[in-house]
Amino acid sequence: MALTDQERVDIRRFCGYPMFGGTPSSFQSYRFFQAYGTLEYRMSNLSAAEETTLRTTYLTGTNNLYQLEQAVTSASDNLDTDQAAVWTHNRTEVRDRMRLYNMWRRQLCGFLGVPAGPSMSGSSGDGTIDLVV
Repeated sequence: MALTDQERVDIRRFCGYPMFGGTPSSFQSYRFFQAYGTLEYRMSNLSAAEETTLRTTYLTGTNNLYQLEQAVTSASDNLDTDQAAVWTHNRTEVRDRMRLYNMWRRQLCGFLGVPAGPSMSGSSGDGTIDLVV
C-alpha cells in the first residue's frame, strides 16, 4: 500500500523540507533540489517492509513523531509556574523535548537516506547555521 498524501506531507515536514504544493512550478520544483528529489523518489519507491517500518517506527509507534511534536507544543502550557509546593518546573523542558523530537526527525532522514532539510539547519536542528568554508 502506498503512502497516503497526508503521510507524504508529514514526512516532508518531519524531514525539514518545504511543502510540495498543488501545482509544480518551474521556480520551486523539487527538480532544482537534489535531496528533495531523492526524498520524493524514496517515498514513491518504498518496499512493503520499508513502508511498514516507516509507519510503525516513525509515524504510529510508541514514541512517534506526531506525539513528540505535540509534546513540544503542550510543554509550553505551564511555563508560568516555577515552583509549587514540592514540584519544581523543569526550566529546560521545551529544549529537552525539542532535542528528542529533532533526534527522531534526523533518524527518519537517516532511514530514508536523505539529508535533513532546510528547516533543520545546523547540527542540532535548532535553527542555527552551519557555514562550510
